[in-house]
Amino acid sequence: MNEASALKPGPAPAIGHSACPHDCPSTCALEVELLAHNRIGRVRGDAANSYTAGVICAKVARYAERIHHPDRLLKPLIRAGAKGEGKWKEASFDAALDLIAEIFLKAEAEFGSETVWPAFYAGTMGLVQRDGIHRLRHAKRYSNQFDSYCTNLAWTGFSMGAGALRGPDPREMAKSDCVVIWGTNAVSTQINVMTHAIRARKERGAKIVVIDVYDNQTMKLADVKLVVKPGTDAALACAAMHVLFRDGLADREYLNKYSDDPAGLESHLQTRTPEWAEVICGVPAAEIEAFAKLVGTTKRSFFRLGYGFSRQRNGAINMHAALSLAVVTGAYQYEGGGAFHSNSDIFRLDKSLVEGRKQYDPGLRWLDQSQLGRVLTGEPEALNGGPPVTAMLIQNTNPANVVPEQRKAFRGLMREDLFVAVHEQFMTDTALLADVVLPATMFLEHDDIYRGGGNQHIILGPKLVDPPEGPKSNHYVIEELAKRLGVGDHEGFGLTERQHIDYMLQKRGLGDFDSFKADKWVDLQPDFETSHFLGGFGHKDGKYRFRPDWTGTPAANRPPKRMGPQGPVDRLPTFPDHVELIESADAEHPFRLATSPSRSFLNSTFSETPGSKAKEQRPTLLIHPEDAAVLGVGDGDRVRLGNARGDLLMHAKLDVGPRRGVVIHEGLWPNSAFEGGEGINILTGADACAPYGGAAFHDTKVWVQKA
Repeated sequence: MNEASALKPGPAPAIGHSACPHDCPSTCALEVELLAHNRIGRVRGDAANSYTAGVICAKVARYAERIHHPDRLLKPLIRAGAKGEGKWKEASFDAALDLIAEIFLKAEAEFGSETVWPAFYAGTMGLVQRDGIHRLRHAKRYSNQFDSYCTNLAWTGFSMGAGALRGPDPREMAKSDCVVIWGTNAVSTQINVMTHAIRARKERGAKIVVIDVYDNQTMKLADVKLVVKPGTDAALACAAMHVLFRDGLADREYLNKYSDDPAGLESHLQTRTPEWAEVICGVPAAEIEAFAKLVGTTKRSFFRLGYGFSRQRNGAINMHAALSLAVVTGAYQYEGGGAFHSNSDIFRLDKSLVEGRKQYDPGLRWLDQSQLGRVLTGEPEALNGGPPVTAMLIQNTNPANVVPEQRKAFRGLMREDLFVAVHEQFMTDTALLADVVLPATMFLEHDDIYRGGGNQHIILGPKLVDPPEGPKSNHYVIEELAKRLGVGDHEGFGLTERQHIDYMLQKRGLGDFDSFKADKWVDLQPDFETSHFLGGFGHKDGKYRFRPDWTGTPAANRPPKRMGPQGPVDRLPTFPDHVELIESADAEHPFRLATSPSRSFLNSTFSETPGSKAKEQRPTLLIHPEDAAVLGVGDGDRVRLGNARGDLLMHAKLDVGPRRGVVIHEGLWPNSAFEGGEGINILTGADACAPYGGAAFHDTKVWVQKA
C-alpha cells in the first residue's frame, strides 16, 4: 500500500435522524453517525432544524459512551440475596415477566388492584415508550400517579396569568433587543436558548439579562446579572413593576385592553419598592431600578422563564409575578417581545389509545410521586384512602435517588413485603433495591415520537440501530405484562410502536410514520397574533389575570378532584407579591440550599458515563468565601450539612457565585458517590406546594459545619 492510499479516508458513515429523548425542553433534533447495524459514532445537532440550529449539549454529543457502555444492563436479573445486597441470578425475559405477573396477581387478590403502583416519569420523553405504562395502569385499575416533580409550580403560575401554556416563538429571541433568562441555567440545561440569545446580541446588540440564585455558567455570559436568594423572585418582579408604574414606563393602553385590574395592581405595588425588595431578595435597589428601566424602555424584551420556578414552595407565585412583569411592559405586542415558558398547549396529540384512556377511572386513588417515601412507609394521608402499596413496576425514573425525603423512600423500598420490578438501562440506586431488574433499550434502539415543549416541533425518533441481545423496550414490557395479566385484548394493546405513532399523527392531520421519517419533524408554532395573545389571553374574557383564581383556574397538571388543592392555598396573594411559603433560614439552619442542575448530568442520567463523571469529578458544595471563613472552612475541605431530615458529607468549593447565606450543590449524583451512601435528597422535603402541588428541590434550609 502506498502512502497516498494509506491516508485516503474511508467512506463517510451513514447518518440517521432522531430526537433527544431526555427530560429537557429543547428536544433537540439529532444527526447520528451509524457505524454498523448496532453501533453509533458521533451525535450532532441537526442544522436544518431552526430551533436546534446544529447545537446540542456536550453530554448528548457523547452518547456513544452511554449506549455502548460496558456496565449497561443486558440480562434480566432476579434478586438472590437480601434486598440491596447486590446478589442476582440471571433469568430469561419470559421467566422474569412471568414472575412479575404472578406476584402482581397475588397482590391484587389480597389487597385489591390499587395495591399495585406502576411508577414512572421522564427518563424518556417519547410518547409511546413513556406513556404506555398508563395503558396497563388503566386496564388493570392500578393506582393512579400524580406527577409533581418538575412542572407543576411553573405551569400553574403561568396558566394563572396567561390562561394557556404557550407563547411567542422562542426563535424570536434572536430578534430581541433584550433577552431576560430567568430561572434556568440555559448553558447547562437548555443550550439552544443561548444559541438564539447570543445571536440577538451579535446581530442586534441585544442585552442579555440573567436572573438566578447564583453566578452560574449562564450568568457568566450575561450583560446584566441579578442574583436572588432562592424563592424570592416575586419580590424582584414586584419592585420592577413598581418602578415601571412610578416612572411612566408601564404600557397603560395595553394594560387597559388586555388585563383584568391594572389599577388595582398599581395600587398594590405602591409599597413594593426596590428598597423593600432588596431586603427580601438580596439584589441591591440600584440594580433593580436599572433592570426595570432596561425592560421598560426596550420594547422588544423577551422573557425566557425556566423551570427553576418549579423548585420553590412559592414557585407558582414567583412565576406569575415574573410573567406579570412582561405584561406590564407591553412587550407582547412586538416581535422578539413577550414571555415564553412552554409551548405544551400547541401540540394536541391524541394519546387516548397509547394511554388506554377509555379504561381510565379518576376515582381510583392517586399517589403523589414526590411523596413516594411517605407512601411506601404507609403514612395514611399519602396512601390517599387506599391499601398499602405491595407491588411496583418502575420505568423511566430512579426514585431511590431523585425523590425528596430519600431516607423514607429507602426504608419503603427495603420493605420485605414490597415487590419491586425495575426496567432500566443501568444498575441505578433504585435497581439495586429491586426484586427483578429488566434491561431496557435506549432511544436509538426503538421507535418513538417527541414533542418539544421548549420550542414548537414534533420530531420523529425512529429505530436507528439494533440493541444488544437482551434489552427490550418499554412498549414490549407493557405489552407482554398485559398478556400475562389478562388485559392484552383491551383497546390499545396489540399494536406496534409505529401503529401508535400513526394513530397520533393521523388524528392530528400530520401524516404518518413514513411521511414523518422523510420530513423528520413538523413546525407547529401558531401565528404571531395567537402566539403573542393579541387576540386575547387564554381566559374566557381574554384578559390577563393579575388577580388569579388560585384554586379555580385550569392548569396543565391540576390535581384531580379526589386530591383537591394542595398546600397552604389560604396564604396565596391576591396580586403578585412575595409570600414566605419558602423554607426560610433560621438560627439552627442559617443556610438556604439549592440543588441546582449540573452541566454534565441530566437529573440522575449521564452520571454513569466516563465523560460526564470526569467533568464533574465529585459532589461539592459551593459556599461564599465569607461564609466559609466564619465556619473555618477552606477550599476543598470536607463539610457536613444537614437538617431535621438527615445529614451528609461532601467537599467545599469556595465560590462568590451564591449570595451569603446560600449554598449550592450542582448535579444529582448517585447515592454511592457520597460518603455513607446517601444522596442529596435526604435533605429535601416532600410537603405539597400550593396550589396544585409540586416538589421544592431548591428550597431547603440547612446547617453547615466543617467535618
